[in-house]
Amino acid sequence: MLDFRKPQKKRIAQAIRQAQPINHTAPLWCSAAVACLAMTATPAIAQSDGEADSKAIEEITVTAQKIEESIQDVPIAVSAISGDTMGDLKVERGDELVRAVPNVNFSKANFSTYNFAIRGVGTKAISASTDPAVAVSFNNAPMIRNRLYEQEFFDVQRVEVLRGPQGTLYGRNATAGVVNMLPQMPTPEFESNIKGEVGSYNTRRTSAMLNVPLGDTLAMRFSGAMTKRDGYDYNAFTDNDVNDRDLYSTRVILQWEPSEAFSANLIWQHFEEDDNRSRTGKQLCSRDPGLDMVGDTEVSERLRPQFSQGCLPGSLYDEDAYGAPNARSFAFTRIFALGIGGDLGWTAAPSDGGEPVPLFKTDIDPYGNVQQSRDLREINTSYDPVFRAENDVAQLNLELALGDSLRLFAQSTYAKDDYYSSQDYNRYVSDAVFNDSEGLWRLAGEWVQSTTPGITPGGIFTDPQLGPSDRMLAVDISQSDNSQWSHELRLQSSFDGPFNFSLGANYLDFESQDDYYVFNNVFSYIAYVIYSPERDEDGFIIKGTCDDEETGECIYVDPNPLGQLNEEGHNYFLSRNLVKTRSSALFGETYWQMTDDVKLTAGLRYTEDKKTATPIPSQLLLGTQINTVTGPRSGASSGGKTRRGYPQGEDIEQEWQEYTGRLVLDWRSETPFTDETLFYVSFAHGYKGGGSNPPRVDIDTEVVQYQPLANTFDPEFVNAFEFGAKNTLLDGSLNLNVTAFYYDYKDYQVSQIVDRISFNENFDTETWGLELESAWQITPNTRMDMNLGYLKTRIADGEESIDVMNRTQGNEDWVVVRPGLQVPSNCIAPRYLVEDILNSFYPDKELPLAQVCAGSERWGTYTSPDFQNQDSRFPWNLLLGLGYTYNPLEDAPNGGRGFSADLSGNELPNAPRFTANLGLEHVIQVMDWDLKLRADYYRQGESYARVYNTEYDRLEAWSNLNVSATFTQPEWDLQMQLYVKNVFDDAPITDFFTNSDDTGLSANVFTLDPRIVGFSIYKGF
Repeated sequence: MLDFRKPQKKRIAQAIRQAQPINHTAPLWCSAAVACLAMTATPAIAQSDGEADSKAIEEITVTAQKIEESIQDVPIAVSAISGDTMGDLKVERGDELVRAVPNVNFSKANFSTYNFAIRGVGTKAISASTDPAVAVSFNNAPMIRNRLYEQEFFDVQRVEVLRGPQGTLYGRNATAGVVNMLPQMPTPEFESNIKGEVGSYNTRRTSAMLNVPLGDTLAMRFSGAMTKRDGYDYNAFTDNDVNDRDLYSTRVILQWEPSEAFSANLIWQHFEEDDNRSRTGKQLCSRDPGLDMVGDTEVSERLRPQFSQGCLPGSLYDEDAYGAPNARSFAFTRIFALGIGGDLGWTAAPSDGGEPVPLFKTDIDPYGNVQQSRDLREINTSYDPVFRAENDVAQLNLELALGDSLRLFAQSTYAKDDYYSSQDYNRYVSDAVFNDSEGLWRLAGEWVQSTTPGITPGGIFTDPQLGPSDRMLAVDISQSDNSQWSHELRLQSSFDGPFNFSLGANYLDFESQDDYYVFNNVFSYIAYVIYSPERDEDGFIIKGTCDDEETGECIYVDPNPLGQLNEEGHNYFLSRNLVKTRSSALFGETYWQMTDDVKLTAGLRYTEDKKTATPIPSQLLLGTQINTVTGPRSGASSGGKTRRGYPQGEDIEQEWQEYTGRLVLDWRSETPFTDETLFYVSFAHGYKGGGSNPPRVDIDTEVVQYQPLANTFDPEFVNAFEFGAKNTLLDGSLNLNVTAFYYDYKDYQVSQIVDRISFNENFDTETWGLELESAWQITPNTRMDMNLGYLKTRIADGEESIDVMNRTQGNEDWVVVRPGLQVPSNCIAPRYLVEDILNSFYPDKELPLAQVCAGSERWGTYTSPDFQNQDSRFPWNLLLGLGYTYNPLEDAPNGGRGFSADLSGNELPNAPRFTANLGLEHVIQVMDWDLKLRADYYRQGESYARVYNTEYDRLEAWSNLNVSATFTQPEWDLQMQLYVKNVFDDAPITDFFTNSDDTGLSANVFTLDPRIVGFSIYKGF
């Protein structure tokens, strides 16, 4: 007969513990705990048994240790939020778990990922080959790629958040913890419910569930949810609301239990979204005007952009941060001022007495007139975002009893995730940058006038991907296609004696393709005009091609629009990452009940990780010299090796074999203040694999050089020590749990954009802190919940990294210089060398300055007597037109990348010192109805967004208040709720991401959802 039984209490108490606590922390806040106990002990004595029972907090059951047991019996720092509690707290997505769990931080990343951090440890590395530090699991199966940020919770039994290294119980190594979402399973009774909701921004949300028993041994559960909402960001340029929502989820579970010895269930879940959700928020920048003096040498207005990095590292909370990058410093806009392509055409005839004007306007900053609103929810972009995501999970679970004391569990999970997001890259509206090409003149022995419209008729350039425009347009696309198989087999005992165990093996096969595109109509214009021009009979450029063998340099331009790309164009940036991960492991735990009150848990895991990355270097504006007789025009060689397509490199294969584990001693004790207390002390050794950095630009280093970077990054390791106490007081009406922890971390992985890639570095760190979780049923109708977290993180002494926002680190003998078109990152050069170039006789000083960061040892050097410093080496061959340059940076720090910043003692990113959650709930009886009034307040302390801990990195403290009023009629199973989320409509900067050097080092910021007032009604049947 179908009973879908839960494990009996005796079995739970005896069985091995693989669960985690919900609100528990150790003797850190001991004085506060004792005070709280003393305050509440006396009233408890006066209560009658009936009153005490009515005030007892409902027992929370978790499966953190792979068996169902009370959260107060689990010697692990774990928080559990039931589906009902999530409704009360209005926790609708994964990022909102910060309001229910201490020392948790959530931040969105710039591409298709996010960073869920526990105790300061998260996934700050965003390489495609990076493993998450916090494993996100669906019904105990790890999901390497998931929609925790986008997908909304529905028909949830509970969400468990385990803090600390995991691996001996779960199928994937996780150095920081696990977020495990457990769906509601079928029951033997027919039941259903439906919920509808309306709210601000035309919010419409519906969810429903239908549970159908199919005979005595079979049952099926259908559930789904849908959300539609208008955008809560405003694009002032297009006059459209953006960042809306249009998503839905469905789930079907079939459960079969033919006998007490065997059960099986099959789960399928689907998520889909198609709207204009913004992947990032507003883009901030403190504009960098460039240097007016280098040493004692004045810098002309024309050359100042070559000493501008676009944006300065000022605070994002200053008024200056609402500027735009100095776009004259971009190599792709500055190239027209370098004297390249001077014969390409002019917009005024000499007979008119006017000065010749080039087709591309070189005398303006395309973003020079940008004035941003101070409202973080108002953007001004030429292109509204497009967002699509689809995720499917299929899972088969089998459970077989092998006698009375052994059970065998088998789980197989397949997951498929597809993602597409496109939006304006620079987040600013440019001024017009193209002049009219109709009727233009060129000098070919004599002035000749064109009889064709040219390439920019009427000042409009038509880009094959972005269409016609008179201004600079930039759009990016982040997309991914991922699939995963995982299998786990586990044997678990429940003997009556003192020894028990859990043994398992698992295998994971994950494949991903992650693509990131950047389109810019100036890229296509350069490809057409400079590298692959096609001319009419009078020599005027009419369009570009890569088939003219008279062209000295050839760059293929993809002629197809967005959505139909042949993915072979070099007129756009494409970073493609192909990664395969194969992981297998043996793991287990043993449990020794040494006495009635003392238990020892020992766990061990052996993991073999194999990762294969197929490097596909980017090819932006790279081509090949197809005419070896004429060679490239002076100054126009791209330094590329292929004119079309994206050739694959040799696979990068990495492999690790590691042992991890944990040891826990827990004991129960009576104290003068508690009904029951569980103390535990634990040590855990955690690991997660390393990976490969994305491939860089495919430059021919015989022509152009760039600074060296590591191809791979190391795995992470952590030794974690924890002491906790879980206390039940006042006849069960108060749970007060405290935890203290210390982590010694080796090779923590952190990313930043360098050379247009997510470059990953490793740092040794320490983390320690305290946590308090409390739930107090003050009266039968009044409850208070409180979570407090204190966190201190420290990067180890001697750790260093190059800050792309401050490459000189204040050293006045070195100067940041903007490179030429083909070099992705800024570099530093000796001040005396830069002064020598500025004081040289060479008229077009932009050329040698642009090549300082791209030296090639292919060419010789020459010491000129005309220079102020006789030891200077100058690109003499460049002056003679025989080549590009030499390598002036062979003695520069870090190959010219810059001086390393000392990180010793700095805090980890996204690790606020304090987090606090306070909830207060009161129920009022109104005739046959219950009115529940609830308020929840969250406060997060100041933190940093990057490891450098500068003023630029600082994130101010912020808070969030939510309130609700819920009417419930139990007999009718009817509920109505009025709520307000983000009562004060706060828009704090919760995190940001720094973009690449060659687009100005602007910052994409992230913030909270605005205030939303809503009303919902629920009916069960």
